[in-house]
Amino acid sequence: MNFPAELKYTKDHEWVRVEGDEAVIGITDFAQRELGDIVFVDINTVGEEVAANEVFGTIEAVKTVSDLFMPTTATVLAINDAIDASPELVNSDPYGEGWIIRVKLANPADIDGLLTADAYKSEVNA
Repeated sequence: MNFPAELKYTKDHEWVRVEGDEAVIGITDFAQRELGDIVFVDINTVGEEVAANEVFGTIEAVKTVSDLFMPTTATVLAINDAIDASPELVNSDPYGEGWIIRVKLANPADIDGLLTADAYKSEVNA
């Protein structure tokens, strides 16, 4: 499994890549493996501020639907249009082309409270 060191992680299996006062968010390699074949991603919070640990959308796999949780309070700026047409990108490239949303962070310092790659790896017993 892949755990890029430059990312931050949540116990709910989201990853965050900070880019200034914005961030890109997706689900981890571990999460996509657990879900199986992803068939649909539903995000209806574009333009909204979503509080930390609140649901910002759902991800549907062949066998289940899971909520997606906001790692830190942020405003959803955009969704990844590529996963609309090709949701399997979340499976094949979870840290790259399979990203889910771009957000504007309410407080970039809040990211410091998220898990490091090593801490997340321990969390999932990898």
